[in-house]
Formats: sequence, C-alpha cells, structure tokens
Amino acid sequence: MRALFIGRFQPFHKGHLEVVREIARGFTPVIVIGSAEVSHTQADPFTAGERYLMIRESLRDGGVREYDIVPVMNVNRYAVWVAHIVSLVPPFGTVVTSNPLTARLFREQGFEVRTPAPYSRAVFQGTHIRNLMRHGGPWEELVPPAVSRIIGELGGVERVRELTGSDRTDGGRGGDGGEA
Repeated sequence: MRALFIGRFQPFHKGHLEVVREIARGFTPVIVIGSAEVSHTQADPFTAGERYLMIRESLRDGGVREYDIVPVMNVNRYAVWVAHIVSLVPPFGTVVTSNPLTARLFREQGFEVRTPAPYSRAVFQGTHIRNLMRHGGPWEELVPPAVSRIIGELGGVERVRELTGSDRTDGGRGGDGGEA
C-alpha cells in the first residue's frame, strides 16, 4: 500500500523527514515534489532535481529504504489537479497532508486523507528556514545533514540571498541591531 505526501520541499527539512518516517511505518511513501517547474525565485529557490537529491539523500541517511519520489508540475486548476497527480504517480489510496485544500480535494475524489502527527510547524517551515539562510541564522539545525551538505555544495545560501536581494548576514539592520 502506498500513501501520498505532497510538498514543495523548499528545502526538505526535519519536519518533512519525520512525516515520511511516519508514513513509512504503514505504507510505501510516494513523495510528490510540487511546483517542479519553478526554481530560482524567493519562494522556490531550488530546482526539482536539487529537491529530489535532498530528499533521496535524507531518506537514505534517515533509514527509509522504500519510497517513490515524483516531481510534478503545477496545472493551476483545482478541478483537475487531483487527476493530474493520479496520472503521474504510482497507485495509492491514502494521502497524508496537513493542508486543508489538499485534504478537501483528495477527499472529494474518494481518497482517504490522514493528518500527520504534529511537529513544530512554526520552526520546521520552508519560509522560516529560507529567512534564516538569508539573514545568517542557524538554519542547518532544522534540516537533515544531507540537505545542509547539498545546499552548501550548490551555493544555496548565496542563491537565496541573491534572489531576495540581500547578501547581508545581519538581517538588513546594518549591524546596529535597529530596524531597517
């Protein structure tokens, strides 16, 4: 039995890893890299291939042996989105998501939807991690070691800073601690 887990994974973090481990206890995870066509933007700095590598290496190091990873491009029409996903991935019967829209769309098409066990979503969130990268904060502790290594090899922190128009490590405060 397979269970679907969809995310942008910008970047793949320890919260994602825990959800995949949870899924793997009862299912073969089918990990969908959403917005696969988007990269080099503030919200989506990493390519689908880079995200694939981050996920694969993290799962290998994290002890998850059986899974599928499928990059999927957006269709930007909710009425056909579920059918689009279904057409591109191995068969599955369960979807694991905390996203209310994703849950609703899949339930409407007859899929079982489960909510993952809670984890600190305020901390383990791509936007938060990218902001830490941009401002020189401690982002590495929020991602699996493989992701930190891959981002380093890619020059990912520099990319995030360039895409946001900032290469400052002081949060844009000019070093005096005041607001910009």
